Amino acid sequence: MAKKANKMQVIPLGGVSEIGKNMTVLRYGQEIIIIDAGLKFPDDNMPGIDYIIPNFNYLIDHKNLIKGLCLTHGHEDHIGAVVFLLKELQIPIYGSPLTLGLLSNKLKEHRLEAKTQVVENGETIRLGRHFKIEYIQNNHSIPDSFAMAVTTPAGVLIHTGDFKIDNTPVSGPTINLPRLAEYGSQGVLALMIDSTNAEKEGYTKSEKIVGKTLEEVLAKYPEDRIFVATFASNIHRIQQVFTAAEKYGRKVASVGRSMIGNIEIATRLGYLKYNSRNYIAIEDIGNYSDHELLIISTGSQGEPLAGLTRMAAQNHHRVNIKSGDVVILSSTPIPGNERLISKVIDGLYRLGAKVLHQGMYDVHVSGHASREEIKMIIGLVQPQFIIPFHGEYRHQAAMMRLAKEMGFKKEQNYLAEIGDVIEVSENGIRKVGAVASDPVYVDSSSRRPVGTSVIKDRLQISLDGMLTVVIALDKRSKTILAGPELITRGFIYVRESEDLMKDLHQLTLGLINEQILSGRPQVNRIAQVLKDSLSAYIFERTERTPIILPLIVEI
Repeated sequence: MAKKANKMQVIPLGGVSEIGKNMTVLRYGQEIIIIDAGLKFPDDNMPGIDYIIPNFNYLIDHKNLIKGLCLTHGHEDHIGAVVFLLKELQIPIYGSPLTLGLLSNKLKEHRLEAKTQVVENGETIRLGRHFKIEYIQNNHSIPDSFAMAVTTPAGVLIHTGDFKIDNTPVSGPTINLPRLAEYGSQGVLALMIDSTNAEKEGYTKSEKIVGKTLEEVLAKYPEDRIFVATFASNIHRIQQVFTAAEKYGRKVASVGRSMIGNIEIATRLGYLKYNSRNYIAIEDIGNYSDHELLIISTGSQGEPLAGLTRMAAQNHHRVNIKSGDVVILSSTPIPGNERLISKVIDGLYRLGAKVLHQGMYDVHVSGHASREEIKMIIGLVQPQFIIPFHGEYRHQAAMMRLAKEMGFKKEQNYLAEIGDVIEVSENGIRKVGAVASDPVYVDSSSRRPVGTSVIKDRLQISLDGMLTVVIALDKRSKTILAGPELITRGFIYVRESEDLMKDLHQLTLGLINEQILSGRPQVNRIAQVLKDSLSAYIFERTERTPIILPLIVEI
């Protein structure tokens, strides 16, 4: 019989079986800490949606247990949902100077205040009675990226954050492998490890390779205007853009609100270093020739409102792409964004631009570890259990296969799904429950969350259209005063479907009269009967399912 052991709960609210919206809850007894609160961007099947964020219901229900939010680094998929979490809960936030600096812009935009505390490399903080968290230096595509060693009475959990092993980073120290090894020698209960590149053999290339490639491109196209599209939070990439531009005598201008804001913050905090005379406002590019300019922009993922997308569509108010421009896409497509990116690339080619991307040059390298680096971390940490995160299901499954190759047994690995309540102790790892995990959609107009049902309605309208039924009833007698009038949008072309419209009108009239004869029915009842009966009839005739919207007015 196994001895009784202290137990910790690990609850991923995002970042597993998906790329983005990373959020992990750790619970011991009556105390909770949160690691990261990120977002992800919508795909084509989410009309009107800006962001997708984790479901916070579990945290709201247990708000009195939460001791703090610990941020690993400043990318959107790790800090983008913090502002939405703060609208529900007031909790202290811990992060590096750069991470909290990038977050401060978001807080200002949403008119929020938060209690924040800067944590430096190697520093240890205590949250509540049971959590001790050490911030351990990482390498990633942004400075101040950390792994976390979380010590509880149940044991130590290492959370790698996003990482790779880069022996020649653009700035800052290399990943602190000796410290991870120290924890491994002392005993680690569980390792939550970045699985993004678990399918890729070998080692991930150093970020500095991109800087060399940028210089090669500038040398190859000395007379052309150069554009570089990348993530606004990829500070290492932005630094290399400035460095290459200065070497070849070009001025740098930036496009995109987040790009401009992040450059300002990273410069003020000392994470970006360049000659200030070489950074110009986008309004001033008319004062320079093409060969003197390098423009860095958002929009590497084809986002509809981002800088590059608008420039490619010729609707940016300051600068647009023209024939002869060189456009460097310095990123790799996030799964689901391939069609958006392809559309932007097509638009660029139509304008006569030269487009350079990862398949042609080393204009992007991953910020995530490949298999040999992953093996090194696992070997150093020597965990009892492994929980892959930060990846789609196939990436997590690849991590499981890798662990098996390294001698880990099946029962030592846990392939998590969002919302799983995972109990881990020295006696084993298992699922003991589940919490609300449906994603929350943030609407582009209100910047507030909307329900899944709203998205389903929008999709249904986009696919099958809508039929509105307008009726005026006498409030006392419930007799029909006007209508029914049938109005279609995106459903059928009325002039070519007169027979169907007549049949629908007769069916609607009959249904209403039937309800009236039944004895002063309620308006809600009439509306429901119309929805059900018209939907069934339309599907039988057309095999389509438009939204049925009865508008019944009592006069």
